[in-house]
Amino acid sequence: MSSVRAKKHLGQHFLTDKQTAAKIVAALRPQLGYETVLEVGPGMGILSDLLLQEKNYRTLLIDVDSESVQFLHDRYPALGDRLIHGDFLTMDFDAFFTDKLAIIGNFPYNISSQILFKVLEERHRAVEVVGMFQKEVAERCAARPGGKEYGILSVLIQAYYDVEYLFTVKAGAFVPPPKVLSGVIRLTRKQAQTLGCDEKLFWRIVKAAFNQRRKTLRNALSGVIPKDKMGENPFYDLRAERLAVADFISLTNHIAQQI
Repeated sequence: MSSVRAKKHLGQHFLTDKQTAAKIVAALRPQLGYETVLEVGPGMGILSDLLLQEKNYRTLLIDVDSESVQFLHDRYPALGDRLIHGDFLTMDFDAFFTDKLAIIGNFPYNISSQILFKVLEERHRAVEVVGMFQKEVAERCAARPGGKEYGILSVLIQAYYDVEYLFTVKAGAFVPPPKVLSGVIRLTRKQAQTLGCDEKLFWRIVKAAFNQRRKTLRNALSGVIPKDKMGENPFYDLRAERLAVADFISLTNHIAQQI
């Protein structure tokens, strides 16, 4: 098999620019203490070629596309069970990983948010993520309070990770070329293992706040806590996009005392 057909329903756009691939792989920092890297959606292996040459970590590949998996088996016969035919979104990390790891990939644009929420689920193990997303999603992850890009994903990702927007990739670097620009970001797990609040309540508050982002928090959060139990807090008079992560943590602690 000389190549893999890009499948629209899987959101596949294969990176072909080797210089871009080298920059993405070079953004990994195994000095953070991980010895395993998981590549998601390797396609035809442009990142894999570089990852598998590295001596500082062990690389595993996971792809849901059986055609890609067969192609990669033929290309890297020594990989064995380090090449996983499966869906990253439903992957049982306990079955494969006992220690911390990094995740890397040219991620399918149609499931970008789901990939990031899976990373958040595995945040205690995933200490670094280097990934290419649709530019709009990459910018959303790195967005600061106050703008329209700042939302649920921004707050939840930034609560647990430091986010760096590394560089933009033009459509011509892919086959087939996507209709949008792409952005590469790096997420570095924060050292604190907890947020210092009830994290389930924090997630509920963030989601409720942005689901009605045009309303002030007093109105947007009435489904989380009745207005007559809210107590006094200056954040209630603001909209969600004005609050930084630390403000949401503070508000969570305030609401936890009222419930």
